[in-house]
Amino acid sequence: MEKFSFVIPVYNGEASIKNVVDRLLKTFANSVIQIVLVDDGSMDSSSKVCADLVVAHPGVVEFIQLAKNFGEHSAVLAGLSHTRAEMVAILDDDGQNPPEELPRMFEELISSGADVVYGRYLERQHPWIRRLGSRFNDLVANLMLGKPKGLYLSSFKVLNRFLVEEIVRHGGPFPYIDGLICRTTQRFSQITVNHEPRITGKSNYTLRRLVKLWLNMFLGFSILPLRMTSLLGLCLAALSCFWLVVILIDKIWLSPDVTMGIPTVLAVIVLFSGAQLVVLGLIGEYLGRVFLANNGQPQYVIRKIIRSGNQG
Repeated sequence: MEKFSFVIPVYNGEASIKNVVDRLLKTFANSVIQIVLVDDGSMDSSSKVCADLVVAHPGVVEFIQLAKNFGEHSAVLAGLSHTRAEMVAILDDDGQNPPEELPRMFEELISSGADVVYGRYLERQHPWIRRLGSRFNDLVANLMLGKPKGLYLSSFKVLNRFLVEEIVRHGGPFPYIDGLICRTTQRFSQITVNHEPRITGKSNYTLRRLVKLWLNMFLGFSILPLRMTSLLGLCLAALSCFWLVVILIDKIWLSPDVTMGIPTVLAVIVLFSGAQLVVLGLIGEYLGRVFLANNGQPQYVIRKIIRSGNQG
């Protein structure tokens, strides 16, 4: 039975994934481990590199190839569902999460009694757009997920078996791993770790991907946005009543000879029309997600699994 499992989502990581696996094998040379590589629809030769690693390290490295690009969190969920160890680590394929930091993280998991230990980066090497998106995501997570302030939800983390089993029970088509963690437990811990520059290439997180990730977190784990729109509607209704009273007072007593301005009326109409469209769009997004879930949209589709050189 493996003591440690490692899940690595791979996307266009042909130049870096072998280095990450080699460092894992060196760091945990005296332990029985399982490494699960999940190719998330890479456009390069990542799948071949991963398959070669299975052949080179039979019984240790396993390879899951998804049918297309489903996103990092879906790939992680696919990997978690195939782990066996009592303690599981999640790390990136680009070499920015140093495998040498994992023994300390596992020690913290055991000594603290936490269900998850996050790696808090000493100095982040992400591009500015990723850092900006992470800060915004962190603020929203405090509100939407009940995340403790000061806890950084990094992609570099270790989990115990209890938490892994609870996460993989999620059946919705829009997984967000940190949301599932926050929904399941309040036993968090974190330690400071190094964050290294990418071995090669640039981040795969574009603005579009960051927005999609934010929407999964914002709409997937709370109905607070709907409550906020109700409050917005009440506030706008109160504002319109107040503005109507002001207009009547001005027309009757203060400026009876001044014609009421059409631009003002148009501005008010545009304001309320925009607010209505925002509310309708939010409700539509919720309904669309319910429709897709009921329609059987998958979290991920596995094309093949390779273990010890045998294709499944």
